[in-house]
Amino acid sequence: MAEFTLPENSKIRDGKQHPKPASTGRLKQFKIYRWDPDGGENPRTDTYHVDMEKCGPMVLDALIKIKNEIDPTLTFRRSCREGICGSCAMNIDGTNTLACTKPIEEVEDEVKIYPLPHMPVVKDLVPDLTHFYAQYASIQPWLQAQTPPPPDRERLQSKEDRAKLDGLYECILCACCSTSCPSYWWNGDRYLGPAILLQAYRWIVDSRDESTGERLDALEDPFRLYRCHTIMNCTQTCPKSLNPARAIGEIKQLLVSRR
Repeated sequence: MAEFTLPENSKIRDGKQHPKPASTGRLKQFKIYRWDPDGGENPRTDTYHVDMEKCGPMVLDALIKIKNEIDPTLTFRRSCREGICGSCAMNIDGTNTLACTKPIEEVEDEVKIYPLPHMPVVKDLVPDLTHFYAQYASIQPWLQAQTPPPPDRERLQSKEDRAKLDGLYECILCACCSTSCPSYWWNGDRYLGPAILLQAYRWIVDSRDESTGERLDALEDPFRLYRCHTIMNCTQTCPKSLNPARAIGEIKQLLVSRR
C-alpha cells in the first residue's frame, strides 16, 4: 500500500459546514478529519450535525449515519461493532479508542474525530497499518514447539499456566496503544511499540511454547524493546483495559534474570 505524506508546511484547515437537519430533537455537532490523497489539497475538518433522537448511542453509530444520510464520501473502517475486531480505532475527543464502544454522551461539546496519530493516512479516518502488521509478523506470533503434540489430545496447560495469559490474549491489535506512545512516534521504524511487545510476551509466557529463549534473543535490542520509557500512555488508552507497560516490564525482567 502506498504511503501518503503531506508537505512540511501543510496544516489542517476548516472545511465544509454541512447543513443542520430539520429537526426539533437534540443535535450533536461532529468535527471530522478529512483528507483525500487524490484531491491534492491539505487536510481539513468538516462539520456535521446529527439528530441524537434518531441515532444510536456510540460514535460509530453517528459515523455510519453521517455516511449513509449526509456525506457518502466519508471514509472509515468498521466491522464487528462489538469492540472485538479493532477496525474502528481512531482518535476521539483527544483519546485513541474504538468508535464502536465510545458513547457519544461522554463528550460534552462537539465530537472531534481524527485518525490514529502519527500514522500515514490512506484516506480520512483510515490509517495505513502496513508497518504495524509487519512488526506483528516479525515476532512470529504463533505456537512454536519441537515436541510432537500428543496423538489423542491437544497440548494441555495447568490452570495456573493458563492464567498467565489473562490480560494478554485479549489484545485485538487496534493500535490504540502504540499510536499513543511518544517513543513509538519517535522510533516507530525500529521500536516495536506496546501492542506488539504485549503480543510477544503472550507467547513468551505460554507454557506450551518451546522457543522462549529465541523470542527473548530477538527482543534484546536497544530499539526493539528498550525504547520504552514507561510513559504509560499505552495502558491509559487501551480500550480493552489491558496493561502493555506491565508486559514490557516483565520482558525486561526476564532478560535481566537470565544474564
